[in-house]
Amino acid sequence: MVVHKRKKVTKYRGKGSGTHGCGARKKRRGAGSRGGKGRAGTGKRAGHKKNFFEVTIGREKGFKLHRKSVKAINVGDLERLASKQNTGSGHITLNLRELGYSKLLGAGSINRKITVYVAGYSAKAEEKIKAAGGEVISVEPAKAEKGSVE
Repeated sequence: MVVHKRKKVTKYRGKGSGTHGCGARKKRRGAGSRGGKGRAGTGKRAGHKKNFFEVTIGREKGFKLHRKSVKAINVGDLERLASKQNTGSGHITLNLRELGYSKLLGAGSINRKITVYVAGYSAKAEEKIKAAGGEVISVEPAKAEKGSVE
């Protein structure tokens, strides 16, 4: 004689089981019992998340992550910097390297004739400055001091 065994899932359906094998009705209700998404809660204590690559793979394989920070400024912001310089003549010179910037980007507009010394610049930034009658002169980037991130 063949014995028909009921599957576990069918026990959880219907009127008899309001909990579906999950304890009290309140439990396992929402996302609060999940603990988060992705790598949420991976730290040993709350608020201490681990970066998987640095912690596991990085230590095993001997990878070093090199982070380079580039401090950039837009063409539109040059107008503000130029207004701080009080020169009698109409010619304004800005050395962005001395001001701590390493790249000039093309957002914004400029109306003054400005000569800009900078380590790196975008094509759009150069185009806008030349259209205003100025020029962009490329200089060597500043050497990073030992211990600084750049």
